[in-house]
Amino acid sequence: MIALLDAYREDARFNSLLKSWLDLPPGKSLGLSGVRGSLKSVLAALAVDTTGQSLVVVRSDKEDAAYFLNDCEKLLGPGRVLFFPDSYRKPYGERDQVDNANIGLRAEVLQRLQANKQPLIVVTYPEALAEKVVTRKTFGGKTLHVSRGDKLDLDFFNESLFDLRFERVDFVEKPGQFAVRGGIVDVYSFAHQTPHRIEFFGNEVEDIRPFDVESQLSDGVVESMTLVPNVEDKVKKEVRESLLEYAGAESLLWIEDADLLCDKLDQGYSQAEAAYVAHDGGIKPMVPHALYSSGVHVQHLLQQRAHLTESTRASETTIPWQSLPQPTFGKNFSLLLEHLQAHHRTHRELWIMCSLPQQKKRLVSILHDLAPDETLPIQWLDHALHHGWEDPAANRVVYSDHEIFERYQRFRLRDGLDKAQAITLKELNSLQVGDYVTHIDHGIGKFGGLQKIDVQGKMQEAIKLVYKDSDILYVSIHSLHKIAKFNGKEGATPVLNKLGSPAWQALKKKTKTRVKQMAYDLIQLYAKRKEAKGYGYAPDTYLQHELEASFQYEDTPDQEKATADIKADMESPIAMDRLICGDVGFGKTELAVRAAFKAVADSKQVAVLVPTTILAFQHYQTFKKRLEGFPARMEYINRSRSAKEVKAIAEDLAAGKIDILIGTHKLVSKELTFRDLGLLVIDEEQKFGVNVKDKLKTLKVNVDTLTLTATPIPRTLQFSLMAARDLSVMTTPPPNRQPIETHIMGFNEEGIRDALAYEMSRGGQAFFIHNRVENIEEVAGMLQRLVPDACIAICHGQMKGHDLEKILLDFMAGEYDILVSTTIVESGLDVPNANTMLIHQAHMFGLSDLHQMRGRVGRSNRKAFCYLIAPPLAGLPEESRKRLQALEQFSDLGSGFKIALRDLEIRGAGDLLGAEQSGFINDLGFDTYQKLLGEAVDELKKNEFKDLYADVRGGWNPKDRDCQLDTDLELLLPDAYINFVEERLRIYRELNELPDEAALTAYIAGLEDRFGALPVQAQQLMTSLRLRWLGQELGFEKIVLKAGKMLCHFPEEAHEAPPQEVLMTFLQKLQAQPQRFRMKQKGPRISLVVESVSGVDAAFVLLKEWLPSGENAE
Repeated sequence: MIALLDAYREDARFNSLLKSWLDLPPGKSLGLSGVRGSLKSVLAALAVDTTGQSLVVVRSDKEDAAYFLNDCEKLLGPGRVLFFPDSYRKPYGERDQVDNANIGLRAEVLQRLQANKQPLIVVTYPEALAEKVVTRKTFGGKTLHVSRGDKLDLDFFNESLFDLRFERVDFVEKPGQFAVRGGIVDVYSFAHQTPHRIEFFGNEVEDIRPFDVESQLSDGVVESMTLVPNVEDKVKKEVRESLLEYAGAESLLWIEDADLLCDKLDQGYSQAEAAYVAHDGGIKPMVPHALYSSGVHVQHLLQQRAHLTESTRASETTIPWQSLPQPTFGKNFSLLLEHLQAHHRTHRELWIMCSLPQQKKRLVSILHDLAPDETLPIQWLDHALHHGWEDPAANRVVYSDHEIFERYQRFRLRDGLDKAQAITLKELNSLQVGDYVTHIDHGIGKFGGLQKIDVQGKMQEAIKLVYKDSDILYVSIHSLHKIAKFNGKEGATPVLNKLGSPAWQALKKKTKTRVKQMAYDLIQLYAKRKEAKGYGYAPDTYLQHELEASFQYEDTPDQEKATADIKADMESPIAMDRLICGDVGFGKTELAVRAAFKAVADSKQVAVLVPTTILAFQHYQTFKKRLEGFPARMEYINRSRSAKEVKAIAEDLAAGKIDILIGTHKLVSKELTFRDLGLLVIDEEQKFGVNVKDKLKTLKVNVDTLTLTATPIPRTLQFSLMAARDLSVMTTPPPNRQPIETHIMGFNEEGIRDALAYEMSRGGQAFFIHNRVENIEEVAGMLQRLVPDACIAICHGQMKGHDLEKILLDFMAGEYDILVSTTIVESGLDVPNANTMLIHQAHMFGLSDLHQMRGRVGRSNRKAFCYLIAPPLAGLPEESRKRLQALEQFSDLGSGFKIALRDLEIRGAGDLLGAEQSGFINDLGFDTYQKLLGEAVDELKKNEFKDLYADVRGGWNPKDRDCQLDTDLELLLPDAYINFVEERLRIYRELNELPDEAALTAYIAGLEDRFGALPVQAQQLMTSLRLRWLGQELGFEKIVLKAGKMLCHFPEEAHEAPPQEVLMTFLQKLQAQPQRFRMKQKGPRISLVVESVSGVDAAFVLLKEWLPSGENAE
């Protein structure tokens, strides 16, 4: 990108522009015409770079501003370009809906302009400029600067934080919070992207480290930080000014269109006045002119400031710059090549900007395929600005790859999405007193908290579990891996087990037998398929590259991996049978399109089977749009096609004239025969009936099959089933999708009207979900009354197929503004233009239903809204309340979805494994079920299917067995070190799950970073973990350290005989020191006894010597 800046730095036009701009008298504007594409950003970046002055750029709307910001960041590097957003989620909406992340961004701009260390570009837009900011003087008085080596009294620092209205919490999650632990203070300033950890030594600041909210671990060290409170607090009576005044007269100003800016400001100002007048009750807000800038105010400011503008109406002097926008090639690569060759002949420099390395690779290969003998001298840039341009005067053309491929380029704003959301998954898995817990050996009990117990005068921590008839079981913190939170279906309450009764063991045994039988059948099928011969496809053609490069979103890592796996499966002679799981909108259809085209390129036919008529049409639309201009003919067949059409399709299909046929279960009927079927794609397999599935089995024998499902399945289950099925799991959303903003609201007509009117005002469409057919007409009537000029359609499952389809297709085509519907839309209706959804009586739905319905909006680059209409939360049953809140918090695609996912996964696992298994999942809890499934598959691999998995290392695997530790030593995290019980429990659980020494070392470093150096008891706790791992390796089942003695027990089972080397080493010790070492045998069980072992460290050193010599060398 520096090369691009350098190319224009010497340009005479740029230098004359800069000179005129700097010489402008106050109150005058300089027009700039004929600057196309992202050349504007190049000029802005150069202006700042050359003059060393800051620049404020006002674009006409937020999206344009965001793209401008991204362009400048690519040119100057991050940190030199800042975004100045508006602080309300909804302009002039409810005043309490403040977006913390945006306040942070605004504060950062104010702080950086105040510090004035390096010239900046500040990009903003009318709605953000409308809100006034505090003056420099006020801002300076509110900030506190902290550097390493400062003398600062800890108590005084605490008081200052309270004065700045920071809130004290246990763990810092969002701006405006702080936490104190001994000499460590965590604080999240509004002016920084991340919170900081300040470590004191006495009254001196010893260290300042930024840290990550999610992991709470610090990363790197900084010299200083600035504490900035919430300066957007609109209640405080402070003098405010416009950002244009705050930036100061020495900064440069670039306004896209000053008239438009003032119009927008006036509109907003009148809204603010109306809101002020309508305000009733509570604290009266400040008068509008104290908080907001009107157009008149900004016009007045511009009379004292010179500025550059792109609207030539108002400016007296205009600098012409004859550049042209990048032409559209409509994915016609021959046309692109002709253009490039023509430019090359007229001696113009050819520049192409590529956003991703694979895009460059694809372009190079396409151009090479089209003209193998000619290499054009193209300069490749490794970032892509938003738009390309042609600049004949400078003899230069600069193209962007996403415009060539017609891909959508997503703008990236730094969203400080309250990271607090990420923490909730921890909370979900964390144990609260009263939660149901499964202990692998004793069954289901209730969690009773962490308790200190006295073991022969030493304090130890244990977990209390309460079983049936109030029996109590204490579980040592060394055995935490044996307990898991009970996860069953939503709302299912498990039955408590009786301690010591055989019922639990019997249930486990029965389940395991059944699970093993199921796994056996699955693996058998898999083995059969490995023998069946399929068709091996040829490697990719350049058309395939072209198709993949033109996908409008960026591929996620999951998608890339899945694409590669599918291709490898298709190219191998064994028939493919792959299942792809992923949430709504995670790009599964795209994978099907790519696979289908690969088959078509090898002259094979493709059948796509879908569960509903609408989906058939929709997939047809998607395939048609994606394969436009490619040599492939598509047709679809469903109940809306006439008999005549079906007959014609059948004839063409048999003759091989149709490449891809999409359809409902008609597809497997007798009257349709394929000439040469090569690939079968099945969407939502779980929705088909048994007879369709049976017919499929006969089709599937040696045809490659790809199954898609939106009910995700858990990762862990995926590993156990890997043995029996090829799976690809998509867990990441495309990077250019926006989170959906979700609100819970009561049923009030005004709110509903506003939401619908807002969506219609931006030219979008809306869904209104009402799940009762009886009075759906009334609801539609009410909406018509609220929004009289809206076109409203009704659809539900009891309508005739043909009518239903017509309405849905018309809605997809944009004929209607609002669709009032039952949950029929949940399964896969795709309307990119619909970005608002209202769900009536949302408390009646399950979490995953709500999640999947919400997945219908936000399928484009626009901000989407989802309103959950429910009675007041206080009156709802606890479960419904929690569900709605979970959904509201998780508007982000990644995290919240994990919750819905948990419920969906449990369902998905049930769907995948059948009804009987689903029952077991509910009885045992999901985690226990998974453990049993894993064990069953492992046993089958070792015994029945030894040959199939011959290459997998067999023999005695120490990691299969757990080694228990029982001691009378004080091994725990003391209260004085970590005094939050929940956090201690979480740390114990995480320690129990660590796999090896490297992970433990990293974990200890993290603890020291957060809480300071480890006390002695905690250090011994860490050594006890190493001791357990060592015991595992040596084949012990249990190690007991009590009263200065160590006992090591081998397992009782005969086939689990202890490894010979360990016994031999021990016997040598025994001969050398018979008074210290002894061996005991009780029945089949052998134990080794060692006298005078003082503690964990001594035991660790001793056992290390027993390792067989090869391993000891480590």
